This record gives sequence, C-alpha cells and structure tokens, in this order.
Amino acid sequence: MNATQEHPPLVPRPAATVMLVRDAEPDSAAGLSVFLMRRHAGMEFAAGVMVFPGGGVDDRDRDAELGRLGAWAGPPPLWWAQRFGIKPDLAEALVCAAARETFEESGVLFAGPAGDPDSIVRDASVYRDARAALADHSLSFADFLRRESLVLRSDLLRPWANWVTPEAERTRRYDTFFFVGALPEGQRADGENTESDRADWISPRQAIEDFAAGHTFLLPPTWTQLDALSGRTVADVLAVERTIVPVQPNLELKGDNWEIEFFDSDRYNQARIAGGSTVWPL
Repeated sequence: MNATQEHPPLVPRPAATVMLVRDAEPDSAAGLSVFLMRRHAGMEFAAGVMVFPGGGVDDRDRDAELGRLGAWAGPPPLWWAQRFGIKPDLAEALVCAAARETFEESGVLFAGPAGDPDSIVRDASVYRDARAALADHSLSFADFLRRESLVLRSDLLRPWANWVTPEAERTRRYDTFFFVGALPEGQRADGENTESDRADWISPRQAIEDFAAGHTFLLPPTWTQLDALSGRTVADVLAVERTIVPVQPNLELKGDNWEIEFFDSDRYNQARIAGGSTVWPL
C-alpha cells in the first residue's frame, strides 16, 4: 500500500517562481545566465536545494487587486489566465506573488512609475526598507506600489511552466507556476534574504553539471527548466510562446527507496545518482 492510499493527498498551495535571466558576457559562449539561490540548511522545506526566487501565494497577493487600483501595466490577468489555464483571480494573484517574491528574495523589481508605465525602475535598492517590510509581512505589495506611485509591469514576465508536487509528498505540496523575466537594465540581483545562504548567476548548463557532479542538489522542476534554458539567449527565451501543461511527477516506494517518475525522469535520475544522491529526499 502506498502513501496516497493510506492518507488522502494534501491540497497543493498555489505558488509562483521566477527564472531571472540575463545574457552572459559578450565573449562567452554560455548563452544566458540564470539567478539561483541555495536554501540554507536550517530551512524546514528543501534545505540545501538550489532554487529560483519564488514562494507561495498568500492573502496579500489575493487581495491586491492591482488592476482595479490602476497599479498594473502589461497583459491583464485574463491573458495570464488563458496561458496558464486557470481563473483570472488566481492569475492576478500569481503574477503579484511572482513580482513580490522576486523583489523580496533578489532585490529585483518588475515595476515602473505610474506616470510613465513604459519606464522601468532602474535602481530598486532605493526601496530597501520597503523590501524588508514586505519580507516581514508588515507591508503588502499593493500598498508598496501605491505608496511609491509604481505599477507592476506584467509585460516583463513570461509564462513558462506549471509543476505540481507529487501526491505522495506528506510535508507540503505546491501547485507552482513558473515565470521567466529578464533582469531590468540598471538593476542587480543580490540574494539578500533570510531563506538562502548562497546566490549567484550561473549558466544553466553549469548548474546542471554541478548537480551531476554532486556539488549541488536540484529538484526535478528546477533541473527541467534549466535544461530547457540551456544554450538559449534572453531574446530566444522571451520570444518563446509556451503551451503550459501541468506536470505532476509520481513518487513510488520501491524497496526501501522512493523513485520519482516524470517525462524526463530517466535523465534526471541518472544525473542525481551520478552526483551521489541515491535516496530520494522526502
């Protein structure tokens, strides 16, 4: 009898994660670089794992109503809902969460002045106090935008993928929507947050090789997106029109070990085992 038969699966919580990308140096053959963070060892969930900025949708995001408040520029929630195959209210909350979490965790802000919504914030460090207040939940993203006369720039993001945590996971489950966005000119990503102990730009191929060498650990959704980004430029990625199909891996107990299965699990598991991770980290 497996875990899903013994207990009903947990309800997955909607989450947003952002693959922040920039082009590599002109003399590099690496294509683009992506911003990755390592969750510190004290984290209750996914400790020591390399991740993109992101997190769960919370009430602040659901209640933001940025479109109604005039704090939204770019494709409306309905456009995002159609791409992700979800309802507009959830789409609006996800885009809000994507922008908020990216700012909280990396310092990169997908926003522009309300009086000139075609412009982009060039130095997000001036909002460092607000960033800290967002992280400790004493300020909502909607209130931050309104106070600073900013609008969320949804056109700086693109829909990319949707992964759901396997039903056998007994700790917590997420229905995670992946976005991709280019680092705005003039801004920098710093990874100064309470959840990670390391953050840097790296080529997708190098990140995959580090995992296969046992230097880092990647969960299947992160590994898969890095594989899809490898060899591309930022322009390539932003021009892609993705068909978003939810992916929910399967976890099965085989002997004493858990095995994860998804459309590319053979390649992933080969790299995972090569790196020394022979037991799935539930």
